[in-house]
Amino acid sequence: MKNQAVFLDRDGTVIRDREYLADPAGVELLKGAAAGIKALRQAGFMVIVATNQSGVARGFFTEQDIKRVNERMQELLAVEGAGLDGIYYCPHYPEGKVQEYVKVCYCRKPGPDMLFTAAQERNVDLFKSWVIGDKPTDIEFGFKQGLRTILVLTGYGRETQSRGFNVSLEPDLIVPDLEAAAAKIIAAGDGYPGK
Repeated sequence: MKNQAVFLDRDGTVIRDREYLADPAGVELLKGAAAGIKALRQAGFMVIVATNQSGVARGFFTEQDIKRVNERMQELLAVEGAGLDGIYYCPHYPEGKVQEYVKVCYCRKPGPDMLFTAAQERNVDLFKSWVIGDKPTDIEFGFKQGLRTILVLTGYGRETQSRGFNVSLEPDLIVPDLEAAAAKIIAAGDGYPGK
């Protein structure tokens, strides 16, 4: 039997968005993030972070810095009794400065590769899974592959909401934070969420 998963954006959804965060000392969990992740895992969902990290291609930090920031995020979640089942990131950017990472790829959201890789490695049923994030690319990331989507009003969420949505890319739900998103997902079970 395949797993249901919830794919989370990192910056602005799980941790405070500090614009190209390279220093683990700057990691701060957003209100409700740990509680939401803990509730989802207790309800049987895998919880996986999928994050664009173009700062590598732009020359702002290295892949090692991403790993250190992610480790710190995991440490803070563990203190709250929460944890993640996986973390995937894309370091590429077409107009970057670090040649090794300058390319058009399919792993940069809204491209599908992080979803496909996680689904294969972790036996995930994407059609019973969700994407949560604070930016239009997060919603498009899920929508294009048939996942249900939630916009959180943390990070850039309010700005995203105020700009409005293309009708074909409107999130299934808009909620204040990750804890509220988790409650809606758990209540929906295998069904489709009510708006």
